[in-house]
Amino acid sequence: MLDELLGRAALKDRIEELEEAKRHLERQLEAEQERRAEAVSARQEAQQRANRLDDRIADLEGTVERLESDSQHVDYRRRERLNGERLDAVLDRLESVATDPEGALTAYVDDEPPAEVREAFGDRSPLVTDAAPCLAVTDDAGLVSAALSVPVSPEPFVDWADGFAFDRSWFRPRGEFTLALVRSDLFAMGEYLGAERTAFHGFDSELKSQHSKGGFSQSRFERLRDEQIDSHVDRCLEALAERTTDPLYVVGERTVLGEFSEVADVTATVDATGNPEPALEDAFRDFWTVRLRAI
Repeated sequence: MLDELLGRAALKDRIEELEEAKRHLERQLEAEQERRAEAVSARQEAQQRANRLDDRIADLEGTVERLESDSQHVDYRRRERLNGERLDAVLDRLESVATDPEGALTAYVDDEPPAEVREAFGDRSPLVTDAAPCLAVTDDAGLVSAALSVPVSPEPFVDWADGFAFDRSWFRPRGEFTLALVRSDLFAMGEYLGAERTAFHGFDSELKSQHSKGGFSQSRFERLRDEQIDSHVDRCLEALAERTTDPLYVVGERTVLGEFSEVADVTATVDATGNPEPALEDAFRDFWTVRLRAI
């Protein structure tokens, strides 16, 4: 009764409310401290994972740099295009190499080198892969190591002997053969005895070279152009059927060479332009040029 009269009851109620609010705030503070501790722990774990990833990335970058550095140091010692007397001189030198029995490796590689070739060339074997198709030669002392393109390629083989084993007819014109140049608008055919041409036949074919803005639609223009090329190819095949010498080597544009794969013994792309006869002369020289890569 006295507390109510003096107003102390209300004060006591207020004190209890404040104490309850204080306890609530203390509980919130404890919960917040726990959350902060968990957040700090999670942040530390995340930082540790990030550090480990940084270390891994640095290791991988170092490996990539090392591999790139190694690949930059593996290159051909020299490159040269060979024909005529210079080609004969190089082939003479290769034929003059003499080793112990099974000391000289000769291999024709048309794609990926076989294990025996990779082992012989060691860490430089990727250069053989880059040069393929090629004739690869090396000796067990590493004195000779090279890859040569082969105009008339043999079947793939690997041979260890006391010298390099190859046939000069792979590299130089020998005996009778026919060489034909085919482009989408040109045909030139020569029959040869060695390097001497004994017969010639050639012609041009009309071919639409561009589409005018008026007249035909683009699709019709392309269809007519394809028909002209097909007719030209048929005419080329008819001319080839009239040849009197074999084997047949067909060179020219990649876009039309596939049409001659069934009748030709060898096909190869060459960049020979101009009128039929001079273009055939350029094609002949290009076809019989050998690319030498010293490994």
